[in-house]
Amino acid sequence: MSLPTPEQMKQAVVQGDATGARRLASALVDGGADLLTAVETGFAAGIRRVGDLWEAGDYFLPELVQGAEAMKAAMDVIRPALASGPGAASRGCVVIGTVEGDLHDIGKSLVATLLAANGYEVHDLGSSVPVDAFIRKAREVGAGIVAASALLTTTMTVQRQLAEAVRAADLPSRPKVLVGGAPTSPAWAREIGAYHAENAMSAVAVAGLMLDA
Repeated sequence: MSLPTPEQMKQAVVQGDATGARRLASALVDGGADLLTAVETGFAAGIRRVGDLWEAGDYFLPELVQGAEAMKAAMDVIRPALASGPGAASRGCVVIGTVEGDLHDIGKSLVATLLAANGYEVHDLGSSVPVDAFIRKAREVGAGIVAASALLTTTMTVQRQLAEAVRAADLPSRPKVLVGGAPTSPAWAREIGAYHAENAMSAVAVAGLMLDA
């Protein structure tokens, strides 16, 4: 039996077909596929397309939610297989969320998904997360990275507050701060003493650099 194609995986997410996405993910696991490649070229491509359609005004909240649910359904199958595979020791611990006052979730969720798929222990706090909640969770799990998304210019300032709070908290794990989101930039990250990721794929690469620094 042939393995699911990237296009099939992508379309399951674009169409918000959680049952189909779960079935395809199971076929990948059972067929011994390269799961990281499958996630990046298939399911993640689908959720990026959902995000593009949302931004273009072609998709509305129900389609956005359905796409996210399909992505989650696939990852619920794939993540345990990745965790039990050879060389599956965690590459590092990440606490991630969208900052307080900002309800945008899809980009942050994609970053969390790809980090988990690439071997990181990820604790996703969701959207509109207060600074002190990031700090508490980072202390609890010994995070090496605190990642914060902001999709509105009005909530970018919370990223600055978070970076300052992480430094002031003097956490035992001494986490570094990673920021992203449409209005952010490398210059902004440097200004607040953080690292920057332009998109979900670059976040994986930057996370590796942060933990090696």
